[in-house]
Amino acid sequence: MVGTMRWISSLIFLLVVARALAQIDPERRQLVQVGYNQPIEGHSPFNGYAFYYLNEPGFVRTNWTLRAAIAPVYLDAELGMRGVLGANTDLGFGLAGGGFADNYAEIRSGNWIRAESFEGHAAEGSVSVYHLFNPLPDGRGPTRVGEVPLQGLLRASVRESFFSRMNDTGPAFAVPDNLPALHLRAGLRWGGREPVVTPAVAVELSAWYQCQYRWDAQTYGYAGDRRIESVAHQVWGRALGAYTFTNSGHHVEISLTAGTTVHADRFNAYRVGGTLPMAAEFPLMLPGYYFEELSTRQFALLDGLWSVPVGSGFDLEFYGGTAYVDYVPGLDQPGAWQNGVGGGVGWTSPGGGWQILAGYAYGIDALRDGERGAHNVGFIVQWDLERGGAPLPDGERVKTWLRKMNPTSWRGFNGLFRR
Repeated sequence: MVGTMRWISSLIFLLVVARALAQIDPERRQLVQVGYNQPIEGHSPFNGYAFYYLNEPGFVRTNWTLRAAIAPVYLDAELGMRGVLGANTDLGFGLAGGGFADNYAEIRSGNWIRAESFEGHAAEGSVSVYHLFNPLPDGRGPTRVGEVPLQGLLRASVRESFFSRMNDTGPAFAVPDNLPALHLRAGLRWGGREPVVTPAVAVELSAWYQCQYRWDAQTYGYAGDRRIESVAHQVWGRALGAYTFTNSGHHVEISLTAGTTVHADRFNAYRVGGTLPMAAEFPLMLPGYYFEELSTRQFALLDGLWSVPVGSGFDLEFYGGTAYVDYVPGLDQPGAWQNGVGGGVGWTSPGGGWQILAGYAYGIDALRDGERGAHNVGFIVQWDLERGGAPLPDGERVKTWLRKMNPTSWRGFNGLFRR
């Protein structure tokens, strides 16, 4: 019971802490967001998050930007320095760490195996280089699609995970030794998505490679029955588009994300499932499933959202996803296709400062007690401290959206995959 309460008390605050990728974000941002998913049947780790996010251009110096995601026992921050490696090349130094950041939950065929789950704490330092390939004159932001930025990233980071038993961890189950790792990442991103629940407009094409090097391979579990690889290579990409129609107010967002891993294990798997949009750098959402329920070594995920305004700031939300997955060895289940759908109600305050979403989701192919089908309810609350007042006139909306369409993303402490 104590172990379960630790999951709840930590993850309600920690499930998302984030860092933007690509060019240093020039927009001042202050966001508070809370999200929660509750399965109606079955048992899973707590599926929720709460965080405060700050992006502060002009921090101490005019070309410095402080970016920080803050939770009670976890911090993820980066100091970005514009133009220090050339007019269009920025440098960033990041620090992250705190409690329960690398908790591991074993979910097998829709069952949360408490006896094979354990706590993980973490500390990380990183150095990043960001380069803009197509700068605009005088440093102005894009005002049409042809000016959307193309940016590159190189990052080196060192992270150490510190594992410990929970009260529910089985007495014969050996948790892994502390796990230091070097991460080397390179990527290209054209366009981007604002770090908000529902961006007014977004377009992105991106491709990424990451090498994870752990000092030593190791085994753990029951008499060493599962292995952590010393080297893993991940390649993934995303195509995304979002648009809000000015005449009708309808909003549409669709994304296709796919990836593969060489030398996959439980800690570098792509984790698919849930409807928590800020829970990872590239959220692999599948409605009706537990958060990160499916552990895959390669996948392709298509998901979409359509919202229809019904007056007084309210709208109806319809969303769904379909995924083709190849499971990590030891976490297989019948069927490579997984599908989920959902719907709900949203409310946005005048000026967009507050946004509240509540919904229901059905995991069509999720396994529960050997049968297909799972039900889930959830909500998201976002408070954007930098927004308010009257909406912009229609003639200014598209230009404003494009200017604010910085190629930023969020990196939850779980990242795209397990550490």
